[in-house]
Amino acid sequence: MKSLGFIGKLLYGLPFVMFGMFHFMNAEGMAGMVPAVFPFPEAWVYLTGLGHILAAVALIINKKAKLAMTLLGVMLLLFALLIHFNGFLNGDQSATTMFLKDIALSGAAFFMSSKLTN
Repeated sequence: MKSLGFIGKLLYGLPFVMFGMFHFMNAEGMAGMVPAVFPFPEAWVYLTGLGHILAAVALIINKKAKLAMTLLGVMLLLFALLIHFNGFLNGDQSATTMFLKDIALSGAAFFMSSKLTN
């Protein structure tokens, strides 16, 4: 069963490496999604991309994984609420999909955090 847990960590973590890379490759395009109250939108895109990558690495190598999953869960929950929630309320199908995805991934990160020991 230990190998199944590692496979689960890979299946959960590796997409976040890709999400992080997408943030670095398209920071200018993603900057428009950053709420207007945040200054320096491209810097926030880079910061969140780095957060995605570091969370995945921490999970896979099992170093500070509990903290990383807690912080990832908070970040994803904030994405859902600050970026996608208004579109969800207005019935935008794309925003609803992103809202539900971020809520689900946030919940999974919190669940993993509760099961990790470090």
